[in-house]
Amino acid sequence: MVSISFLNPLSPEGKDIVRELGSFEGISQDIPELRSIVTHNPSQEIADDDEIPSNYLELALKRMEWYIKKKNDREFNGRRYAFLSDSAITKYDVISFYLLCQAIGVKFGPNSRETRVMVESQGDLVRERLGKLHVDEGRMMVEQSLQLLLADDTVHWTFFEELLSSRKIRLTDLILDQGELILDQEDFLQRFGPRIKHRNPESMYQLLIGDELKELIMVKLIMQETEDYIKQVHEKARIMVEPNPILLQLAEDVAEVLSEPMQHYGYGYGSGGGGGGPMKIGPLNPLAFPPCVKKAMEGIKSGGRNDAIVLFMTPFISYARLYPDVFRMNITKRVSDQDPNLESVENEILPLIYEAAQNCVPPLFDDQPQEKVNINAKLGFGMHSSLKMEHEGETTWYTPMSCEKIKLHLPHLCHPDDVCKKIGNPLSYYNRMIWEVRRQEKESSDDGQSDDGQGKSNNDNENSTEGNLKEDSKSVNDNQSADDKKGEA
Repeated sequence: MVSISFLNPLSPEGKDIVRELGSFEGISQDIPELRSIVTHNPSQEIADDDEIPSNYLELALKRMEWYIKKKNDREFNGRRYAFLSDSAITKYDVISFYLLCQAIGVKFGPNSRETRVMVESQGDLVRERLGKLHVDEGRMMVEQSLQLLLADDTVHWTFFEELLSSRKIRLTDLILDQGELILDQEDFLQRFGPRIKHRNPESMYQLLIGDELKELIMVKLIMQETEDYIKQVHEKARIMVEPNPILLQLAEDVAEVLSEPMQHYGYGYGSGGGGGGPMKIGPLNPLAFPPCVKKAMEGIKSGGRNDAIVLFMTPFISYARLYPDVFRMNITKRVSDQDPNLESVENEILPLIYEAAQNCVPPLFDDQPQEKVNINAKLGFGMHSSLKMEHEGETTWYTPMSCEKIKLHLPHLCHPDDVCKKIGNPLSYYNRMIWEVRRQEKESSDDGQSDDGQGKSNNDNENSTEGNLKEDSKSVNDNQSADDKKGEA
């Protein structure tokens, strides 16, 4: 029988496990039983002994590593983390959960990327574990968990205030009658059965509620409890003389795990025709901007200022700077996944967008200052006047408009050159041309070194890059890759 604490470490059973541990003494010591559970799991694939967690701290980091790789690595191998779905690790897993929450709460606080990732990873892990259980056992676990989480047979929709405000759940996800949540089949049939005509009421219950809605509510409530616990830890940490060094070190290790996507997965590529190779995330290069972006940067002199700045420039500039390979990777991310402290957004992305807005006639913010809020919304931070981590996810980080949509909605920006003719999105243009810019700069650097003895300066070569780029752009266009068309939707 699987313990409730395997799904919800904050349950009474989970808290009992923590109380039994008592203190941090020996928290980093090897646990032979844990290693044995992992190595004897028939589904576990082990490529190296270093992949086997040996203590609570290593297990905690494996939890985070699993989520980060699952989300970002297209070659993710779930069998290397099969032990996370083995209920035999429950007592060790519960302790690792509390260690993570406390480390993140002490070091980073509730409104941080680390907290968001911890909450999301817990939700994903609960779903993963439920999916490994037999249907009947999973259904029973959900029922028992909801009894503990809801704590009352009659639940008013206002009980979900936090979930609704944080958009972990939508009001339209719930089945309500006079403001009360309906989950039980008998209750549903009693309330709605007489009103349902020409349909089987039991079939309607399975369609509208069934196992799916119950599981959704359970997972979201566990995620909310996890977030609330981190907040409690943070508040208590503010009055502590000095946090435990073990927690501070674990927090640093968590930050390192979270930085892995930036180091290994957070990159773009040159176009297939341009030669490919990794294009590391870095400062924007205006030389590689497509004609439509250059036109928008000059300022919109007629109608369409709002769409050009908010719907076109904001997604393009932000993705070109932070996630240029979005269409190739096809993995949904948030801004903070690529820019954890929002430094690039504040210091590079927004100033460039604001510059384009200021160049409009009249300047966009002079008569429509509310568009700054809309820009924040398109970056995924909701309808707020400033960017705060606690608001991220309230709206979606918009992807760049396709060329077809630009032609339809912003035709005055579309003045295609030779490269434009065979790509489907301005971001694809940027990826192609950024490779070409790098090639030109490398050639200029090589020429400068070989010609130094003949009196030719490096500045001459650097100044020729932009002109050569325009001349050579046609050659980049000859080999069309399928990825360029992914941004057309």
